[in-house]
Amino acid sequence: MTSLSAETLAAAAAEPITSAGNAQLGMAVLAGIAVIVLLITRLKLHAFLALTVGSLALGVFAGAPLAKTITSFTAGLGATVAGVGVLIALGAILGKLLADSGGADEIVDTILARAKGRAMPWAMVLIASVIGLPLFFEVGIVLLIPVVLLVARRGNYSLMRIGVPALAGLSVMHGLIPPHPGPLVAVDALHANLGVTLALGVVVAIPTVIIAGPLFSRYAARWVDIPAPEQLAPPRPTAAPEHRPRFGATVFTVLLPVALMLVKALVDIVVDDPAHPVQRVTDVVGSPLIALLAAVLVGMFTLGRAAGFTRERISATVEKSLAPIAGILLIVGAGGGFKQTLIDAGVGQMILELSKNWAVPTLLLAWLIAVAIRLATGSATVATISAAGLVAPLAAGTSTTETALLVLAIGAGSLFFSHVNDAGFWLVKEYFGMTVGQTLKTWSVMETIISVAGLGFVLLLSLVV
Repeated sequence: MTSLSAETLAAAAAEPITSAGNAQLGMAVLAGIAVIVLLITRLKLHAFLALTVGSLALGVFAGAPLAKTITSFTAGLGATVAGVGVLIALGAILGKLLADSGGADEIVDTILARAKGRAMPWAMVLIASVIGLPLFFEVGIVLLIPVVLLVARRGNYSLMRIGVPALAGLSVMHGLIPPHPGPLVAVDALHANLGVTLALGVVVAIPTVIIAGPLFSRYAARWVDIPAPEQLAPPRPTAAPEHRPRFGATVFTVLLPVALMLVKALVDIVVDDPAHPVQRVTDVVGSPLIALLAAVLVGMFTLGRAAGFTRERISATVEKSLAPIAGILLIVGAGGGFKQTLIDAGVGQMILELSKNWAVPTLLLAWLIAVAIRLATGSATVATISAAGLVAPLAAGTSTTETALLVLAIGAGSLFFSHVNDAGFWLVKEYFGMTVGQTLKTWSVMETIISVAGLGFVLLLSLVV
């Protein structure tokens, strides 16, 4: 994927909202991103406000009329929320049902009961990966940290030997696997096939999490040898349910949307006939909206009712799940507005013109852009959204597989070297009772390994698929 087709060049040739040349546009992009970085890192402004101001600044520096800049931003915001907002909401509902019903505890306890000794780090990866599918990263940490500390203390394990695999599982899911917000936005921005992206994401995620989790944890445990803190993480937010859902039913519910989307991707490849009855059915049931909606409705029975929840309790759980994602939806929407402002200003065309003679492969270019924004802002989601907007024109005219790999390259880049400007850095530091230096040697290095390994496996896949 090193050359750009004529179709790709034409896709970015829409009339821009400014007549600025490439030099001015390049400076405008740097200025817009700098404004976002400064507002987030120095002034501690909410990412939604920072992205909004940064989008307007981009338009001003590019010489675009303010009215047209506002129109571009609002159009991008609306389109992004319309495309992924419902999916994020459904994912939040499923995650809340999983946590409040005790389904997450059932998965954790069942797997830990069968894992001993050397198998424990692998068990932690498995737990974190399954739990991390429907849950946001921060929620997954709150659920798993008490388990990590308890296992480390009772089994006399190194805290890093148990904790790093769990963190790796959560982080890989967050950066590479839909329905997490970052990958969903990248899929939407690049018009990628969600099923194919999910399937290839799983292929990339498995070896990546093995390297960054159980294998790296051996070295992390040598570098940082500390006992598990005496105080556990904050208690879970809801009262314990009367009964726990069964393990099989819980896993079935969590994996149901993944299975439906993967079936759709498989049928699209094997049948490849939109008029075929089988493909018409899978196009519906395997769409992200229907797949997640089906999982939520099934989860109300397999998780909620199985835990003894009344209809009122289920309704309250759903309601409580939506409030915390308001900020995420606003950030994602503003990121979509920033992306659209980039495109409408002609930045995509500029990148195409400049990069068509570069020797840098498109996948590597996408990864590097995401890395730069991640290092500057500390946010994987902001890095994914911004990078997707910048490289979206490069995806025009590419194959379904190439577009999916581009999404994964951006996702891998968005995880690179979490440091002091990332909220996740401080969350891990405080929960594990580490110093800043110890957190850099463990969590930050782990994130970098995920990013680099993820890119490596994406590049390998690009050679064989």
